[in-house]
Amino acid sequence: MSSILTNNGAIVALQTLKSINMDLAKTQDAISTGKEVATAKDGSAVWAISKVMESDVSGFEAISDALSLGESTVAVASAAAEQIVEVLGEIKQLAVSANSENVDFGKIQTDISERVAQVASIIGAAQFNGSNLLATDVDGAGATSLSIVSSLDRVGSAAPTASTISVDTVDFEANVDLATDLTAITDTTTAATALGEIETFLQTAIDGAAALGASAARIRDQNEFVGKLTDAMKMGMGSLVDTDMEEASARLQALQTQQQLGVQALSIANQAPQTIMQLFR
Repeated sequence: MSSILTNNGAIVALQTLKSINMDLAKTQDAISTGKEVATAKDGSAVWAISKVMESDVSGFEAISDALSLGESTVAVASAAAEQIVEVLGEIKQLAVSANSENVDFGKIQTDISERVAQVASIIGAAQFNGSNLLATDVDGAGATSLSIVSSLDRVGSAAPTASTISVDTVDFEANVDLATDLTAITDTTTAATALGEIETFLQTAIDGAAALGASAARIRDQNEFVGKLTDAMKMGMGSLVDTDMEEASARLQALQTQQQLGVQALSIANQAPQTIMQLFR
């Protein structure tokens, strides 16, 4: 039945064209934004997961910055500790030479005093951003260790918890106090005493430098892991929400063709009522 009031063909063609235009707009949006799921209405479950992961990525990026700062702080202390080991080795050589009778004990003690002052200077200068792991008071507020946030741990839907790496001070300020605890050399007897004391200080410094080196290596490895973890999470987010540009390009071409055909079909359907005029001629 033909009717001048209801054009069934045009209604169907219009519905089809509207559907095509909606799909075309969605595809163009995905191409322009680069995201298949840009808002919650595009896929609420995937969008929610991606937002949680996005917040975690931001957290891990902040953790990476904290680890870099901590690594630098420990690296400064480690380098200072290794330098102190070298200076103590020089003092040990002077003490060994003072165990002979025919030496100038005054000059040897003067050389040792200069190196003792050098050790104290290194300990005082071994700070980074106000933290000194060679001092008794690490941060000037009574801390005896440096706490560095190292990870963001999440189990199930529970809130994430932060993990930390704690680096204890080696306290060279008290344990390698040469100015107070090292015997002044005036003869072979005091030289022998000083040699034993220096050996103890040297072993303390070596142990401290080794501990700081181990902590520096741990922080470096953790920072590297956090970087890789962040990259993996970003790739995971990408696979969830990013647009597959090859697929989108093919879909765009198909929809543009469908749109052209839909417009043509609607045009043909709109011309159908005109054929009714021929019935009255």
